[in-house]
Amino acid sequence: MRYLTAGESHGKGLVVIIEGIPANLELTAYDINKELAKRQQGYGRGGRMKIETDTVEIISGIRHGKTLGSPISFVIYNKDWENWQETMSVEPIDSESKPISAVRPGHADLPGMLKYNQNDLRNILERSSARETAARVAAGAVAKKYLETFNISIWSHVTQIGSVASTMTNSNSLSYQDICAHLETSELKCLSTEAESRMKSAIDEAKSKGVTLGGIFEIIIDRLPVGLGSHVQWDRKLDGQLAQALMSIQAIKGVEIGMGFEAATLPGNLVHDELFYSEEKGYYRKTNNAGGIEGGISNGNKIILRAAMKPIPTMKHSLQSVDISTKKPVDAHFERSDNCAVPAASVVGENVVAITLANALIEKLGGDYIEEQLARFSLLKKK
Repeated sequence: MRYLTAGESHGKGLVVIIEGIPANLELTAYDINKELAKRQQGYGRGGRMKIETDTVEIISGIRHGKTLGSPISFVIYNKDWENWQETMSVEPIDSESKPISAVRPGHADLPGMLKYNQNDLRNILERSSARETAARVAAGAVAKKYLETFNISIWSHVTQIGSVASTMTNSNSLSYQDICAHLETSELKCLSTEAESRMKSAIDEAKSKGVTLGGIFEIIIDRLPVGLGSHVQWDRKLDGQLAQALMSIQAIKGVEIGMGFEAATLPGNLVHDELFYSEEKGYYRKTNNAGGIEGGISNGNKIILRAAMKPIPTMKHSLQSVDISTKKPVDAHFERSDNCAVPAASVVGENVVAITLANALIEKLGGDYIEEQLARFSLLKKK
């Protein structure tokens, strides 16, 4: 499975092409739109979310609610395009367009402009914008639907905003149904109502000061079979692929798997998961410090991932910068933005992880249609 996205933040729309999804998978626009709606939610989002209501128009690869095995393509139109038609015109325009030259620290602005030899920041920020993640969530929704066919679930929750942390983690004894029901009503996708209240206060305080907040979210994957990924080559290791997928999300600066960085502080006997065997369970572990992956291979336990998101660099409290046209000091350019987008980032995280796992499962199962893969999956689960 592979996919490509195209489009700019204030352009006409975002385009997605996905190749490698097997034939006969039940899939509709609703399956994609519900994930796109989740991405737009969250306390601390900016004005853009009041303008856009992201939905897809499916162009190819699906007929009568089932995939054909051919490339799937769709477009997400930007409603805000109406206000940007001249600024983002594909064709040359008669009026003069003043370049934006006050680059923002922490963004792709300066390195992007130097790399592509541009003198207008607009030519970089439009594609580097997190608006692009809407296309990846759409692709991830297809991957999620594929994984659901095999009863594999993926969910995420916010564990920290700024310095405010939740004590409720994946280890808490909540059912999957209870978790989903709670997160649907949570503005910050946080399992702790008490922590969420403090998080919202922290976001409000940051907004009043014209600054932004980052945070940490956790992703849990359940019922993934043993044997996805491989130890035999560096680029086939499942943990490496998952880390790369999460690190590719705008503003993500760190990834942990399982115990993560804490493992570096403890002796080996408190880190590694001891193995047991019974006729009823087969091989099993009483702990999951490895986070479901050993040697680059899924081991049958829940996969536990965490990602750290930095504060969004676009702020009303502008940072000191340099105007690239004059080389003189200047306040950084301000573009409409969110104060905190960690809940939205967690939705993006779920979906890029789903793409990685779907690709690994397709590689493991082979075949061209879903019925063939389901039969092979049933044999895989018997091991």
